[in-house]
Amino acid sequence: MLRWPQRIRLLIPSPEMARPPRLADSEVAARLLGLPEWSLVDGHLHRTLEFRDFAEAFEFMTAVAVIAEDLDHHPDWSNSWNTVRIDIGSHDAGGITALCFELASRIDSTLG
Repeated sequence: MLRWPQRIRLLIPSPEMARPPRLADSEVAARLLGLPEWSLVDGHLHRTLEFRDFAEAFEFMTAVAVIAEDLDHHPDWSNSWNTVRIDIGSHDAGGITALCFELASRIDSTLG
């Protein structure tokens, strides 16, 4: 089992934290306008990114992992060499929530 540094462990919210409700389709569509690189695919926020090489893709995924832990909201994603595919939804809410958009926005902020 990995041992997280104290700094990271302190970022993890308590299980009692309230989870946001599912957004209406109209709200999802409106908020998606603010994230032009993202699309709606199979009920999830979706983005595909290509990097120079595997190391750069992995570095990006590592940065996103810290953000996901901070938010206690984790993407479904895959990596194939220099390509990272990301899908964000909420299993708890059964759709997309404000937290999904927060995660997508923070992911975008890692890209400069």
